[in-house]
Amino acid sequence: MMRAMCGWVIAVSLSAAACQSPTDPDNVIDYDEVIDVAAAPEPIIADTDTGGRTYRVVRGNNQPDEILPYDWHAVFSTTLTFNDKASDSDVDIEFPVRITSTTVAVKQASGGIITPPTGPDTEKSEFVILSASSNQISAVGSPTTTTFEVWYDLPSLRKEAVVVVTFSLTDNDGRAFQKVREITVAP
Repeated sequence: MMRAMCGWVIAVSLSAAACQSPTDPDNVIDYDEVIDVAAAPEPIIADTDTGGRTYRVVRGNNQPDEILPYDWHAVFSTTLTFNDKASDSDVDIEFPVRITSTTVAVKQASGGIITPPTGPDTEKSEFVILSASSNQISAVGSPTTTTFEVWYDLPSLRKEAVVVVTFSLTDNDGRAFQKVREITVAP
């Protein structure tokens, strides 16, 4: 009797799990649609005045590391704004929203298309934030501007690139989300 009862409980549990519907795509919140990021200038203009900034290449096998100068330098700004879609009740953003971190990666590109390097070479880059108007966005339509300085060197030896800026954000209720913006660097 006990085995029959256990078998019945397992069968009911499995059938109940099988009847659950998958997540409705209309119920998935896409925070990417509620945040606008403008860049200036766009495309970014890079120059060779790197101010002597260098990076280290670790050679290994008892060979000395190499210190090389960056080939390219650029300064650009981004303005992050929540648009009217952020007011929709289904989005459920609780202001203020805090920018918790920002990262910048420079990717080798051709014609605005990211072209990953082949072989052992990799893109080298670093950045600093020169200024930020705030780390907090108080409401829809309230912008915050961040100015970046970037140094980079690409295996292609060209200056054309795509700069990938990632903003990590947290709203007042603790919901965390990201906004990624790709900005081209002029050839």
